[in-house]
Amino acid sequence: MKLPKLDKAQIKELLFGLASENERLEVVLDSLGEGVIVSDVEHNLVLFNKSAERLVPFASNDAVEQKVWEAIQDNEISLFVRQVLENQETVVDEEFTLMVKGVPRVLNCSIMPLVRAGHIQGNILHIDDITEKRGREARLRRAESLASLTTLAAGVAHEIKNPLGSIGIHIQLIQKAIRNRDSVDPTTIEPFIDIVNEEVERLNRIVVDFLFAVRPMDTKLEESNLNHVVSDLLEFVRYELEEANITLTESLDADLPPVMLDEKYMKQAILNIIKNAISAMPKGGELRVSTERQAGEAILSIADNGIGMSDDIINKIFEPYFTTKDFGSGLGLTLVYKVVKEHMGEISVSSQEGIGTTFSITLRIPQKYQHLLSWEGTTE
Repeated sequence: MKLPKLDKAQIKELLFGLASENERLEVVLDSLGEGVIVSDVEHNLVLFNKSAERLVPFASNDAVEQKVWEAIQDNEISLFVRQVLENQETVVDEEFTLMVKGVPRVLNCSIMPLVRAGHIQGNILHIDDITEKRGREARLRRAESLASLTTLAAGVAHEIKNPLGSIGIHIQLIQKAIRNRDSVDPTTIEPFIDIVNEEVERLNRIVVDFLFAVRPMDTKLEESNLNHVVSDLLEFVRYELEEANITLTESLDADLPPVMLDEKYMKQAILNIIKNAISAMPKGGELRVSTERQAGEAILSIADNGIGMSDDIINKIFEPYFTTKDFGSGLGLTLVYKVVKEHMGEISVSSQEGIGTTFSITLRIPQKYQHLLSWEGTTE
């Protein structure tokens, strides 16, 4: 449709339609609880909604056509926006804490390219106030910690009960052996004393395991190649896998960027999962280990085709002292869960009885490895 072919009434109708569409867009944007800031390819601010103005106060009332970072009043967010835009990065879920009327507010900021017809038209800054969400998460973590501590205490009490009972019985036997006697044959009571010593050592191990479960880990996260960590560990267990008649299949993403790791703890966590997989394949089988990149995350998957687990067991496997083995501390997967959380990661489990189990560890890739592709051209 060309304007010269339209009469005045049609042009008027067209203009009213465009104005109505713009008004509707403005109403939608201003109704959003999240802040939206849009910039052009030169990083000039072209559009923002009321929530953006409320969450991230602007330096002046006339913010349009300024550089986005110049329009934002908060220095920390302004510097963040400038670095991301000038480096052509995409950043998701970066958090900032602002003081608003003396009350701390937590903001979640994401910057993404604005793309139309395959061309970058600018960038979108999305801002969300997650103060209440973080508060709920903190309360949930406290509740989970209390529940875990209760479970842990119950497990310790159960574990301690048996050795204490055994010690009590053998002390009674020793007392009986020496009661009303001027001299005692050492060979009579030595077996009882040996058992008491064994049970004391068992109690000591229980206490050591308990302290490990409740104390914070002294993790030192450094940029590391997850593939190298996995490969080193698989080489370490290769002989054990061969002895157990287990075939190892590796599929490691060669383009996986570095992630933040404490290699010592992560190797121990992966080893515990592999040990569980070996136990789940008593007649042999296949162990599949893979890494891949999905968006801003690195995912390590460890899968077996062993006996699998029921949903009821899956819901309990990370609980302290829960074990399905005849001999086991019940703390192996508790350690795995704790290590992954110390790395600010996530761990998930999927399993089917008689088919196998897959553990997936998800770790965040540092922001500087989440670059956009460079673009040169016009927005025409």
